[in-house]
Amino acid sequence: MTINEIQDEIIEEFESFDDWTDRYALLIDYGNHLEPFPQEKKTDENLIPGCQSKLWFFIEMQEGRIIYHGESDAILVKGLVALLIKVLSNHTAQEIVDADIYFLDAIDLKNHLSPSRSNGLLSMLKQMKRFATEQYEKEKG
Repeated sequence: MTINEIQDEIIEEFESFDDWTDRYALLIDYGNHLEPFPQEKKTDENLIPGCQSKLWFFIEMQEGRIIYHGESDAILVKGLVALLIKVLSNHTAQEIVDADIYFLDAIDLKNHLSPSRSNGLLSMLKQMKRFATEQYEKEKG
């Protein structure tokens, strides 16, 4: 699936719920299905700044695709991490660099998060995009 197809799928899924209580439950469910995060990767080096809860994150390359891994000690943040990973993981650097991340606005997520959670989400997205940009520059030579 393309990044846009995944975003459209998420938008459709969130729009099926009118109530934000149900949308939060969906977000938490996303976090519950996140791949287990290796304990040895829970280091200060892998902590993302800008979030009141702890948010760990690391990246690896597999067959020319970027694989993102994330974990948080807060269930809602873990769901946010899972959403970003679902959208951007397992794509090439160029696909990620070129991607317009529109699903966050489309599901009105930013208006339903605390300022620190919103900052943490944006910090993680910036980190993901920054790594993809660095990888893309390497590939271009």
